[in-house]
Amino acid sequence: MGEEELSVNELVELLGWNQPSVSKHLGVLKQVGLVKERRVGRQRMYRLNAERLKPIFEWVAPFEKIWSERFDRLDVVLEKMKKEQ
Repeated sequence: MGEEELSVNELVELLGWNQPSVSKHLGVLKQVGLVKERRVGRQRMYRLNAERLKPIFEWVAPFEKIWSERFDRLDVVLEKMKKEQ
């Protein structure tokens, strides 16, 4: 769900969730401003509000280096374990 708009039914198909779950999640995301809703007749179209994600991205960004280093170390341990088997 990037720049394009998707209907609830399209999201249900894409996610493989049931319609009530998708609608519930969209309601929460809309409440906090992470998705925008546009009505087209009886249908509602949803689009990501990327600007609202920026503060979350900025908050998480410092952890990215730490996570990457830990995953790299985990890869080394897993490779070592594979060789020992």
